[in-house]
Amino acid sequence: MTSAKSIRNLMLAGACALAWSVGFGAHAVAGAQEAPTLTPAQVVKTQTYVSLEPVPRGKNFEVAVVVDINAAYHMNSHKPSQTYLIPTTLTPQLPDGITLVDTIYPPGHTKKFSFSDNPLNVYAGKITLRMKLAAGEKVALGDTEIPITLRYQACNSSACLPPVKIPLKASLKVVEAGKAAHTVHPEIFSAGR
Repeated sequence: MTSAKSIRNLMLAGACALAWSVGFGAHAVAGAQEAPTLTPAQVVKTQTYVSLEPVPRGKNFEVAVVVDINAAYHMNSHKPSQTYLIPTTLTPQLPDGITLVDTIYPPGHTKKFSFSDNPLNVYAGKITLRMKLAAGEKVALGDTEIPITLRYQACNSSACLPPVKIPLKASLKVVEAGKAAHTVHPEIFSAGR
């Protein structure tokens, strides 16, 4: 006579074997695909840069976010072709005394995809988004961080992923007005001017 414990162990072993075979089959299918399916947050790699080091009170400066988009994907530009598509945006949470002067988005490229009847305005490859900022006379001195939210909707050649918000930050040091500062990362900030 088989005990309840033996039956439970047999059922557990069967479930483990089934899970292994399903997992192996899914892995084999994924390996056969041309491009891996990524989560929306995995589609991009980002790097944040500040144009001045340090940033004196009373000075204008810039923050750039360089976005490297996975080669199998693209994302809607800041001005997508269809109203239902989510635009790419940068939204800073500015500390007291720092103001946003302008946000500069690169132009997108128009491309036709199988999932849309109309061509779409998209970003692909590597793009740079820039914010022009002003450090006021009363901004707190010392090390400062500016939290930034990058929002985008990414798509591959057949479908779009859900929109996502990625938290970023720009780190800078604020000093007294008139203190010496030097420009940094000219390769980032002089491009497209």
